[in-house]
Amino acid sequence: MTVTMPRLRTPAAQPASGSRLRAAAHRHGPVLALFGALKLAGFCSFMYLLSSAGDFRTKDPRFGGGAHAWDVLATWDGWWYQQIALHGYDPRLVPVPGATGLITLEGNSAAFFPLYPALTRMVMAVTGLGSYGAGLLVSILASFAAALGVYAVAERFGGRRAGFAAAGLWAVWPGSGVEWAVYSDSLYVALAAWTCHAVMTRRWLTAGVLAFAAGLNRPTAAALIAGLGIAALLSLRRSEDGVLRPLLAAALAPLGLFGYLLWVGNRMGDLGGYFTLQSGAWAHEFDYGKQTLDVLSSVPVGKFDYLFAYPFADVISVGVILLACALLPLLIRLRPPAVLIVYTVLTLVLVLGSQQIVANISRYLLPCFPLFLPLAVAMRRLSLPVQCTVLGIAALASGSYAGYALFELGVP
Repeated sequence: MTVTMPRLRTPAAQPASGSRLRAAAHRHGPVLALFGALKLAGFCSFMYLLSSAGDFRTKDPRFGGGAHAWDVLATWDGWWYQQIALHGYDPRLVPVPGATGLITLEGNSAAFFPLYPALTRMVMAVTGLGSYGAGLLVSILASFAAALGVYAVAERFGGRRAGFAAAGLWAVWPGSGVEWAVYSDSLYVALAAWTCHAVMTRRWLTAGVLAFAAGLNRPTAAALIAGLGIAALLSLRRSEDGVLRPLLAAALAPLGLFGYLLWVGNRMGDLGGYFTLQSGAWAHEFDYGKQTLDVLSSVPVGKFDYLFAYPFADVISVGVILLACALLPLLIRLRPPAVLIVYTVLTLVLVLGSQQIVANISRYLLPCFPLFLPLAVAMRRLSLPVQCTVLGIAALASGSYAGYALFELGVP
């Protein structure tokens, strides 16, 4: 009798791993390529405008100036982030001698949350880059991660083509000039988008960890934490995912935000020290929309006599506010998960309800990526070449409205 021995098979782990990598490259490569091409077009347009105007050569290197056009990308908030990466924090409440106006305290690094400068410092240690190069590298990589997150959320509503459109809109949206700068915005949107996606796919612990990290990056993470919390409560009510995982996610999410605020307050000797600093050093506080309403009633009639007026940048910001208000009911009409609605609405409330430099609003509303969804779903009807053409034109224009208007004509 002949006995046939079974053929030994090569372990499937390596082919499976390689297959997964190829599948991921096939799935996500085109999204990253589209986003990268659009960002590069907008970035080059921005650099051309800076170079042709040349105003940066006469400005303070901290406030929109430098020896080269690209130095502008590390000014304003970027200067502060570099100082934290290089020297750490020095939380204090220091009065300005004799000051009686809006600004009564000296600004210091405690106003800027720690995750982005911490990653910048880590990249400096690993790569040998300086604070500028490391910060820019973190932002660029985070912008691609954000594009994938926005794509993943949009794909669940309108399929692959809607996902492409949403990732493209993230590249050209007003305020997108800070996505490739020494700013924390790209990192925050990456964390927010993937938090929302994790909630939508019921990966609660992942969502909790990401929301925890987002709370270490931006104060408006309060909106994201609230969105996750509401989603967790709804899950408990429906008995969808048990009790433990949603509760753990909801409990973990706020620890980053509250932990940093408490640490700053403890170092300052004032538990509300962070908010005191924001109000006294930057005149940034929640005023229930008074400043925003003042701007909305002034700019359309050609008046720029309100607080912190930057005419051209403010016209763009007013347009962004009106666009956001128009897109919100269209988003609700899509009936998205509660996490997206709560996160978007509360982000709008926190931004529009604050006294601030209105020129910044186009940047502050970048995290409202769910507002892309109605446009992305509508744009899926366009063929891919037409979609790319429309987004490409917007990318070139974004060098002005999303880059130059912020960094040179306003205060990002």
